[in-house]
Amino acid sequence: LEDVGRPPAPPREDAQPPVQGAGDAAGDPEEWLDVLGNGLLKKKTLVPGQGVESRPQKGQDVTIRLKATLEDGTVVEQDPALTFTLGDCDVLQALDLCVQLLEMGETALIVSDAKYCYGAQGRSPDVPPNASLTLEVELLAARDAPDLELLSGKEKIQLANRKRERGNFFYQQADYVLAINSYDIALRILGSSSKVDFSPDEEAELLDVKVKCLNNLAASQLKLDHFKAALKSCNLVLEHQPGNIKALFRKGKVLAQQGEYREAIPILKAALKLEPSNKTIHAELSKLVKKHADQRNVETEMYRKMLGNPSTASNPRKCKDKLPWSIPWKWLFGATAIALGGVALSVVIAARN
Repeated sequence: LEDVGRPPAPPREDAQPPVQGAGDAAGDPEEWLDVLGNGLLKKKTLVPGQGVESRPQKGQDVTIRLKATLEDGTVVEQDPALTFTLGDCDVLQALDLCVQLLEMGETALIVSDAKYCYGAQGRSPDVPPNASLTLEVELLAARDAPDLELLSGKEKIQLANRKRERGNFFYQQADYVLAINSYDIALRILGSSSKVDFSPDEEAELLDVKVKCLNNLAASQLKLDHFKAALKSCNLVLEHQPGNIKALFRKGKVLAQQGEYREAIPILKAALKLEPSNKTIHAELSKLVKKHADQRNVETEMYRKMLGNPSTASNPRKCKDKLPWSIPWKWLFGATAIALGGVALSVVIAARN
């Protein structure tokens, strides 16, 4: 994806034709740039800009004019001044990838597969599932993002919440990798140093947003089976709020997924004690108690076999090939005396020689 920031390559003779449904704006095949090389994201310049040097950089805040339409021409979004941080996945991937290629003042047409827009779920009620979009974009401005150290408490809260809400959008779209990315950005903002003093209320609200981001991050990591990372996120929440029910529940689930039922059960019991009416926690706890009991039965049977314990189903059989343990004591002492006598005789013979 880093390659999209380079100047466009010269037109190729074997260039693919534009995506069907783009309408009259499709133009000649040579005018289209295949952004990712897979034919699913294409860009064409309608009005030239101020040169390659004027292109925005990742991390800058850019402002664009946007018009988005379906293949049948239905307008689903219009914004005369949409502002977002380039490269932070704050908007459709099609925009995040293609705006990097726009020159200042350039107007371009972008034809994108649903994969880089609203995907298989679409956007209710106006964007159907698996819908390709045609985006008309004009780059209006680009400026460096604000210095996080100089943000007021209110500004930092608003910025972090915006990233968190974007993460929630990706989570609902079942795109957990991008959700994690957005939550990580929000946490970076919240954890940045500051040269501005915050009020106690702002400090409390910043902590509240941080806890929400960590809880959502743990949920996304669980979806991807990243158990170690999810456990770390849960523990960070519990450092700030030991009685956080969501963190306790997710930590219990992480441990259960790793087969650590003995550690998971008391954690879920603590969560249930805080919220006795929570049916989800109750169901999970009941399931783990049963699994733990089954695990203990399996372990008991395994140890029984390893130690060679006799089966409880039948009486133990005497082994005829081995001497019984009930040997008379006089036999034992007699054998010992004979052995000691033999040793003494050997010593005497050796001395005489």
